[in-house]
This record gives sequence, structure tokens and C-alpha cells, in this order.
Amino acid sequence: MHNRNETMLIDFYEFTMANGYFEHGFKNQTVVFDLFFRSLPDQGGYAVMAGLQSVIDYIENLSFTEEDIAYLRNRDIFDERFLDYLKTFRFTGDMYAMPEGTVIFPNEPLITVKAPIIEAQLIETFLLLSVNHQSLIATKASRLKFAAGNKTVIEMGARRAHGASSANLGARAAYIGGIDATSNTYADRHLQIPAAGTMAHSWIQLFDSEKAAFEAYAKSYPKQCTFLVDTYDTLKSGVPNAIEVIKDILIPQGVEHYAIRIDSGDLTYLAKRARAMLDEAGLKSCKIVASNALDERLIKALINQGAPIDTFGVGERLITAKSDPVFGGVYKLVATEKDGFIVPKIKISDNPKKITTPHFKQVMRIYEKASSKACADLLMVHDESIDTSKPLTIFNPEHTWQKTTFTDYTVKPLLKPVYQAGKCVYDSPSIAEIRDYAKQELQSLWDEMKRFDYPHQYFVDLSKKLWHVKMDLIAEHKNGVASSGPPNMASMRHDE
Repeated sequence: MHNRNETMLIDFYEFTMANGYFEHGFKNQTVVFDLFFRSLPDQGGYAVMAGLQSVIDYIENLSFTEEDIAYLRNRDIFDERFLDYLKTFRFTGDMYAMPEGTVIFPNEPLITVKAPIIEAQLIETFLLLSVNHQSLIATKASRLKFAAGNKTVIEMGARRAHGASSANLGARAAYIGGIDATSNTYADRHLQIPAAGTMAHSWIQLFDSEKAAFEAYAKSYPKQCTFLVDTYDTLKSGVPNAIEVIKDILIPQGVEHYAIRIDSGDLTYLAKRARAMLDEAGLKSCKIVASNALDERLIKALINQGAPIDTFGVGERLITAKSDPVFGGVYKLVATEKDGFIVPKIKISDNPKKITTPHFKQVMRIYEKASSKACADLLMVHDESIDTSKPLTIFNPEHTWQKTTFTDYTVKPLLKPVYQAGKCVYDSPSIAEIRDYAKQELQSLWDEMKRFDYPHQYFVDLSKKLWHVKMDLIAEHKNGVASSGPPNMASMRHDE
């Protein structure tokens, strides 16, 4: 997507830790980190993965310049040997990730990094900011598109975004989530997302009359004519003037596609009245576009009220995810490697939700074969497998007596190799392919999971083997004995 070096976009504490690892002999210590999130935005039923391409672009350009090294040296706290190490720094590890557009759920790894500790630590911030921001916007976009049904939705939030990167990558994430177009020309030019636009109130104010403004616009853009009708009075002047110009200028040229846009007021009332006026004038093909601080709940309400709106323009409440603007992804160490063995690690907390799931893992999605609907995700130790010819019983990791058995099912591993030994092995799909994949993913969900209030809960369970690893580690730490190495229930050779 770009070749900009953003290596120094790192939380400063990651440098201090990396320097400490170096000084204390951990430079070559291989570790496993998981990037995951703990709760769904807007108390929804699902989220949508986005941001992986930004991560790949970042790692492909990851290197410290002489100026970067000089800056760190001037802080006067870093070992000179560590600074020399940074001069030839590059990512040499492995990375696994869920493809962009994947439907995702709390507490399952979206990205797993297996690499030397310094490499894994120094990429933490960029991984989090990429996945947190773009997954948040993609999720919000999918909710908006679900609310709109077969209506068109345009992302129009660039001017309210939190900076240029937020506007551009937000438009990309929104498109992945299902939005049909964007007002952001950069996103069209550089990211292959279709751009759309109408006119501004300033255009109308500049002319001596509203009708004169509409006439001038129709003459300049006859094939892309959407009249903004609420500058002065939507029903008394805006719509009547638009009708006259359509009949006098556009129809005589054979133009068949045109629209009006309402940007203020009671959108249901105005759209209904405008629709009646347009139909009475014989302009039943004229579309109605609505904007003005829309979100998924308001769009759903407008549709439920019978508002005859064809296209929704959504700005600030999408590009900033205003209703719940924090995705909450975290990046936690879940294993180390010692003498060829994977040693699971766990973070204990008084808050049960913050206890991590240890080990180098894979996520398997279970589908009902008859409907092709997703039923549950199963976190497994990376080298486990599922024999789909046999019944599969999964259990709630917190309430273990709650069990479900699948007999006619299929499974799909969700974490795909992205880097192997520092080399990118991932064939990045186009934005259109990602969007199509996201659409297929959302179609695999039951509709009950997509409702905005009290959605059906999707279960993310642990395999029996992984559950025992976690319980054993919790017991060991509670008894004051930390796991330190091979083999027991909590430790097994990674190549078995």
C-alpha cells in the first residue's frame, strides 16, 4: 500500500525492554505473542478483521536509520551494543494471522508472532494500532450495511476523521466492512475504493438563486447529478427547483439517472414528502440520498418508519466509530521456546477476563455442514488436529458442564502463515477480493448474531488439551510454582 518507513512508531518502553533483553542475554530467545481483543464494540455479536496489509507494509520497510540510532544514543540510556544491533535490525520471525475480512470474536488470536523477543516486542505498537483502528471501522461499517439492507451506503467522514491516516485507512476498512463507496478521493486514487460526491451548500449560496445553482450544476455534470435540496427550504423550494431542472435540462438530454439529497431535518418526513412530490411529477426513477449524523440505529429506524431513502451518506459516526471508539486489542506473551520445546506462559489476574490463554495456538472454525453456518470457534494447541469423520464435542471453558457435540460438520483453520523466517509468504488479496471475502464471512453468521440488541452469543471454546494446559498453569502459579520447561501437560515439543 505504501513504502513509508514507520519503524520509529514504537512505544518508548518497548525500546527500554528490548535493550534490557539484549543486556541480559535474551537477544535470541524465541517467544510467542498473541494479538487479541477482549470485548466486542457496541456490545455487538461479532467483529471484522482488518489492518493486516498495513502490518505487512510496515514489516517490509522495517529498518532503523542512522538518524534513528543517533536519537536513541542521545537518550543516554541504551547500551551501545544494542544500538549496533539495531543498525542491521529486521524481522526474522514467523507470523500467522486471520485474513482481513474474517469475522472475529473475543479472546482468540488474530495475529500470532513467533520470533526472537526483541523483534516480537518492537513491532507491538504498530500491530495493535493497525488492527485496533481498522477492525473497529470495518466492524462499524458492517453494522451500517446490515442496517441499510439492499440500500447504498457511502462513507463521507474524511473531514471528521482523526487525521489523514485515519481518513484513508478508515475508508479502506469501511469498504472491507461492506460500504459501497467513499467521498475520499485519495482512497479511490490509491486504494481502489470507488469515490462518490454531490454538491455543497456553498455552491448553491454562490448563485443568485437556488434554481440557477441547480441549472449550472446540471449543465456541468448531467450524468452525475444529485441536487442538495435543503439549503433554504427542502419542500417549498429545494425539491420543486430540482424537479424543474430535471425536466428542463436532464430529461431532454436523455439522462435517466439523477437524485436529490437531504442533509438536515426530519429525514423520514422530508423523504416521504419529497418522494410524493417526485412521483407526482413523473420522476419515479429519481433517487433520494440522506445524510446528517447517521449511524446504524438511525438508519434502521428510518427504514422501519418507511422512509423512501435509496442511499445513506454516513460521516463522523462511522469514521470515528463514535458510539464505541475503542477496539481494545492487546498483545500478550503466551509462550517461549527452550531447547526445542514450546513452554506455555500465562498472565494471571484477579480479573478473570484478563487471564490469558497460553501456548502456541491455532483457531479452528466449526461449520454446520447442512447450512454452512459458523457454529463455534475452537482454540487448539498448534499441532492438534480434528478428524471430521468423528463426532466433535466442545465445552464451555468456564462452565465445563455446558457441552455441544457436532456430528455433521466441517472445520477451517483461521490463522494463515504470513511470514516464515522473516520472509513474507502471504499473497495479499486485492481490496475487492477482501471485501467479497468479508461478505461471505458475514453470510456465514446466523442473523440472530447480527441484531444490535442482545445478539446471540458465539462461543469460543478451548480444546481439552489446551484447557488442561491453562488450568495446570493457573494451579502452578496459585501454588507458587511457575512452569519453567519441558515436558509435562503444559509443555510439548513444537515439531511433534
